[in-house]
Amino acid sequence: MEPGEQSSGMAPDRGLISATPRPRQEPGTGTQEGAPGPGAVRARRFLLCLYLVGFLDLFGVSMVVPLLSVHVKSLGASPTVAGIVGSSYGILQLFSSTLVGCWSDVVGRRSSLLVCILCSALGYLMLGASTNVFLFTLARVPAGIFKHTLSISRALLADLVTEEERPVVLGQFNTASSMGFILGPVVGGYLAELDGGFYLTAFVCSSVFVLNAGLVWLFPWSEVKLSSPEDDSPRGRNQALWGKTDSAMQRAASAQGAPASPQGTPVSKGPASLPWAEVLATLRGLRSLVLSALWVVFVVRLLMAVAVMLYYSNFVLALEERFGMGPRAAGYLTSCSSALGVLAGFALGPLLRLYGRQSYRLLRHSTVLTSALLLLFASARSLDVAVACSVLLSFSTAIGRTCITDLQLTVGGVRAGGSLLGMGQSVTAVGRVLAPILSGVAQEVSPCGPPGLGAALGFVAVVIMSRNRPQSSGQRDDELKSK
Repeated sequence: MEPGEQSSGMAPDRGLISATPRPRQEPGTGTQEGAPGPGAVRARRFLLCLYLVGFLDLFGVSMVVPLLSVHVKSLGASPTVAGIVGSSYGILQLFSSTLVGCWSDVVGRRSSLLVCILCSALGYLMLGASTNVFLFTLARVPAGIFKHTLSISRALLADLVTEEERPVVLGQFNTASSMGFILGPVVGGYLAELDGGFYLTAFVCSSVFVLNAGLVWLFPWSEVKLSSPEDDSPRGRNQALWGKTDSAMQRAASAQGAPASPQGTPVSKGPASLPWAEVLATLRGLRSLVLSALWVVFVVRLLMAVAVMLYYSNFVLALEERFGMGPRAAGYLTSCSSALGVLAGFALGPLLRLYGRQSYRLLRHSTVLTSALLLLFASARSLDVAVACSVLLSFSTAIGRTCITDLQLTVGGVRAGGSLLGMGQSVTAVGRVLAPILSGVAQEVSPCGPPGLGAALGFVAVVIMSRNRPQSSGQRDDELKSK
């Protein structure tokens, strides 16, 4: 939501707004100061439905993901082939995240969310029917392209709540999703021990996604309404995001071969050409925004993603080689740390109040804490210190993830929230490609190398944040108006 629009309740962006004006609410609760009005109750009900979507999404995925490497090897794949097949998902996510996010800005959240969930269900159903490596690889394609349920859900959350509420609501959504990620492996491990365990698990996962699609279809959409056409037009969205003037919009429309209206809004040549023309126009605007204002946010996201992935890349191996901790004990430690990460979602509200709603300052301090803990873990001489660092890292990284997501929407504006969050996922996918390579090189030096390198990257991110503070979309709009 743009800073100057807080008095209107929910953001008038592509997505959903309450059918009735909403009174001032307590941050993160969706309730009015005093008795909640009908609009606040409807908004809260919708948020709870989205939390359930996030829970079911990661619950289904986490049932299958731990079993993938074992299953592909059982199909006769060599370690090299298994590695290539495993990386195919990340490569597809790298190129599809921004496109699907931008597409959700153009066609709407409901349609894009349903398509993504159903295509993911198809992918996991094909995975359950895969009897050779080729079919296994083919089954990863639908999920690799369309598994963006969480990103679109976060963009929808940003459409629904005020800028003040957004970090807390995103933290609660991440908490609900993490609960699914904790429970999923337990159910998946139980099912895997039955006859035809992997195929049964993949079928159950596909069924969970179908259930999720039915839940989205049955959402109380009738209690909310789409934004007005004026706010949802390419002119309203692109001008607010990219700071284009009317003449610039006309030039952009002419470059696309579409006539412009007197107000500068491109006129569609036909219903089929408009969505993709809007996608391309938004992507061009996104490029200019990244180069001018969002580069700090995405560089920090990349550095911290690589830093945390380096830490997890040899976590179990490092505990075993340095302290003699077995895989079972390491698994218990991971579960305990994940549980604390879930609690971080509930602590985000008080932390933001303590920081005066300054997400950027909270992100910088959480990054300092994460980097210091990585350095302490790398240099720990005792198991107690390593365990304490591991537990606290789950808390600091959970806070940092929520803050960086909120900062992307604050700097870029939520009118293209799907595009911005999709690009953030693409940046994270780049980290998934780089982290294994850097981890292998660092482990050649020492078992402490990966977390030590992660700490160095974290401190680089702190320096970048200290020297460069990105402007919010509202600040850029004020500057453009003054000019």
